[in-house]
Amino acid sequence: MTAQLDAAVREASEHVCPLPHIPEAVSVVRRRMRNVLADWNLAPDLAEDALLVISELITNAVVHALPPAALRLSRAGADGRHTLRVEVTDAGPTADGWPAVEPCEAGEHGRGIGIVTALSAECGTQIHPGGTTRWAELLAV
Repeated sequence: MTAQLDAAVREASEHVCPLPHIPEAVSVVRRRMRNVLADWNLAPDLAEDALLVISELITNAVVHALPPAALRLSRAGADGRHTLRVEVTDAGPTADGWPAVEPCEAGEHGRGIGIVTALSAECGTQIHPGGTTRWAELLAV
């Protein structure tokens, strides 16, 4: 039975994970996603890039947005192009006066979207009635 479950995880093309709205969410979810990416047999360099993108998008949601939030990883392959898509959806930006998660030291913020842009083949933001989705696609070579 365990072997069947392990095989099912490897075959899954999507993984969704709710994000707790606490600073520790980044490290907890990052560890969980490391296991998912390993089960998907991604190249180590791609997995590390994906974990960095995941961390940056989760941090953005936890620090700057309203809960609830969720991470969605999916992989696809078409026309010889294999991609790993990372999406973080939240309830939208915090309202004035709404307490955000405790900020880090000055100078520790502001580089996340630049990192995501540098590591992804494509990335963007989609605003919809349920909130905001920030996404990035990484190419699996």
